[in-house]
Amino acid sequence: MAALVWLLIPLAAAIGGGLWGSWANRTRKVRNDGPELDGYARFCEAMERSHSST
Repeated sequence: MAALVWLLIPLAAAIGGGLWGSWANRTRKVRNDGPELDGYARFCEAMERSHSST
């Protein structure tokens, strides 16, 4: 019987983790990466200009 209790602990932790994960992910909004990608493109262009001038 004690072995059954020790096996139930990880099972309960897995179920609790799954519930917490689904709850934590429910309020996540769709991420818009447009501004970050635009900034990265400007950075790459600036690096290309600085390398080509030398």
